[in-house]
Parts: sequence; structure tokens; C-alpha cells
Amino acid sequence: MQHKHTIGGQAVIEGVLMKNDEKIAIAVRRPDKKISVKKETLHPISKRVKFLGWPFFRGIVNLVEMLVVGMKALNYSANEASGEDAQLSKTEFALTTIFAIAVAVGLFILLPLYLTKMTQTQGILFNLIDGVIRVAMFVAYVLVISLMKDVRRLFEYHGAEHKVVNCYESGAKLTLANVKKYTTVHRRCGTTFMLIVLVISILIFSLIISDSFWVKFGGRILLLPVIAGIGYELLKLGARFPHNILLNVLVWPGLALQKLTTREPDKRQLEVAMKAFEAVR
Repeated sequence: MQHKHTIGGQAVIEGVLMKNDEKIAIAVRRPDKKISVKKETLHPISKRVKFLGWPFFRGIVNLVEMLVVGMKALNYSANEASGEDAQLSKTEFALTTIFAIAVAVGLFILLPLYLTKMTQTQGILFNLIDGVIRVAMFVAYVLVISLMKDVRRLFEYHGAEHKVVNCYESGAKLTLANVKKYTTVHRRCGTTFMLIVLVISILIFSLIISDSFWVKFGGRILLLPVIAGIGYELLKLGARFPHNILLNVLVWPGLALQKLTTREPDKRQLEVAMKAFEAVR
């Protein structure tokens, strides 16, 4: 069934963020058990600079915008869930974002590249080993953090977000009884996007023909926007054509990994996700 709007979101601390075009809403379960809802209207640069809304470019822009929105939402939800009001300054926010990006680059680009260099391989085999190590490290990372109590709870809210969106996209009425029936897996999930990016990076990084370690590293950083743009379009195609065999092969690993990054939510978590959804609908 086709819908006018594509609604998606992410889990936050004791809550869910939902996004519908330029509208976002964050619903959080407060310590007093009430649900607070914060609404905002985004002003995406792609609305002002038209070519940034074109295929490929829109994936890069969307990734950056959602990174900023997601970090702010996590800070807001942490305050609401704890009943405190510790706002990050612009400097603190920038430093936190830079630190998070640096850790991701170090863990999923620099370290796999260094470990592959130790194998003393070259060419296609080098990039294949590098890519396999990168994927393995990402899956291992998800496995490790899924053992943490707070992360498991975050994954439950992730499952609640998916259930609500799946219910809406099926055309069913958005009731608690209906939402419970749906799967916690969704084809447009960020988990699937990450695995698509990791897989196609094996091919894209093969364009770097130098044997220099630092040229390979620098090239990987510079090619990240290219990979993000391609990955975003493949993710959208995978959601649009669910019966395409080639796209399903690409999307399937991400759907399987969502069994780890989502958990079955309880009634109260579904209520929070539904509140966020209704606020942007």
C-alpha cells in the first residue's frame, strides 16, 4: 500500500524519535511515568539548495542532518528520563560529536586497515580482507553492546519504533493491539544501512590503488560521503522493491542483524512510540 509520507525514526533514552519530512517529535517516558513529547520543525538545507535533494546527494545530507538531530535527541531524552536539565553547550555538543565520529573512524576504518596491513597482502585480496574485518568488527561491536542492560532497553524502544511504522505502512489502524502484531524488523532501518555501507565500501575502497597506508586511510575518509550517498539510494530501493532478488541479497544481512539491534518492546514502550508517531503524523 502506498503512502504519501515516509515516516521513520530512532530509539532514544527511554523514548523514541519520529521524523516525517521536516517534522520531528521526541516522546520520552519521564520518572513520574508520564510521557513528554517535544515537537520541532527542521529546516533542511536541501530545501534551500535544490541539488542537495537529488539522488545520491540527499543521502549524504540526510546522514549529516540525522547525526546532529540524533545527538540532540539523545541529550534531550537523557534529561527527560532522569528528570534533570543538564543542557550541553554548543562547544560541548561539537566536542561530543567529534569524539563520537573519531571513535567510529578509529574502530571501523583505521583499526581494520592496520590489521589488514599486517597480512602483507595487496590489491583485491587486501580490500576483501579489510572489508571482512570491518564487517566482523561491526557485528562484534553490536554483540558486545547488546549485553549491556541500558542498551538492551534502547533496543526495545528501537523495536517499538519499527512496530509502529510497520503497522502504519501496512494500512492498519494504529491501536496498541494492532501494533503488537507487527515485526520489530524494518527494511529502512539504520542497521541495514550500516551493513550496506560496509559491504559496498569493499568495492569503492578498491578505487584507491596506492600501497601507502596513509593514502589508503585518507582515501577512505574522503570516499565516505560517496559510500553514504550510494548506500542511501540502495536502502531506499530495497524498501521500494521488496521482491527484487538482488536487492534482497544486499538487504538481508541487515535484516538479520536487526534481530540483535531490536528487542520485543512492552506495552509502555509501544505507547511512547505511538505518541511520537502521532505527533508527526
